[in-house]
Amino acid sequence: MTAIQQYLQQKVTHVEKKLEAYIAELPFDPTPLRESIAYSLMAGGKRLRPVLTLATAEALGAKEEDALPFACAIEMIHTYSLIHDDLPSMDDDDYRRGKLTNHKVYGEAMAILAGDALLTKAFGIMAESVLQAGLPPETGLEMIREGSIRAGAEGMVGGQVKDILAENKKVDLERLQDIHRAKTGDLITFSVRLGARIAGASSSQLAAVTSFAERIGLAFQIQDDILDVVGEQEKLGKPTGSDEEKNKSTYPALLGLEPSRQWVRELITEAKGCLTSEPGINASDLLAIADYLVSRDR
Repeated sequence: MTAIQQYLQQKVTHVEKKLEAYIAELPFDPTPLRESIAYSLMAGGKRLRPVLTLATAEALGAKEEDALPFACAIEMIHTYSLIHDDLPSMDDDDYRRGKLTNHKVYGEAMAILAGDALLTKAFGIMAESVLQAGLPPETGLEMIREGSIRAGAEGMVGGQVKDILAENKKVDLERLQDIHRAKTGDLITFSVRLGARIAGASSSQLAAVTSFAERIGLAFQIQDDILDVVGEQEKLGKPTGSDEEKNKSTYPALLGLEPSRQWVRELITEAKGCLTSEPGINASDLLAIADYLVSRDR
């Protein structure tokens, strides 16, 4: 196991232990809702977004214990989006992370409500954790305000709508980037900016990590599109080739496989440059995460 894999595993363990604690606080009644939430929230996965929150906070001098609740809130928002994306009325997927999707186990109504509960809980955790971490109230309000934008109609939800409207249509590269900047990139960018705000980043540091996040967010999506073409179902935890079957526009379809891979490499190089040119950021872990995104196979 490489150093970055050990680092990621350690952070994922910390995130999942904290998520388990939050699940334990949920009411036992109604039990099906609690079980549905736990089923998807604890289904594993890369936990990239919460790890980015932790790594960014620590890179700027914050303590992991202060950033961990915010990291969990990010994962709750992400998990809610996956539960809803998998629904028959959306992407209509049967498997996620190697397991049956939530609605296949608990039914559509419970899956919808589990997603709703996770999204609501995430903002409650952020509000509570601002107080616990001793952050300035105005910082907490800005975090929550930005989260509502990047996860909402202006960001992730709006990106999903654009993606639905683009189904069975050929979109150009500019349109495709616009879809994925919102659908995937905004939550990744928010994850990084959240970590920076926890650490009290300066305006120039916040700008640097934002530029970093925007580039790795795009690289992450392009790599996802590549893996949908060449990846292994066992490693991805879901069927490959689904984008082509659903007639979705992807980067490999528009640009070709090798140009897409080259673009990922260029984006990662640019992302790393955003951090190394800004003083006061201990960026070694973030740089390693960026490199990992290029080589990942799931």
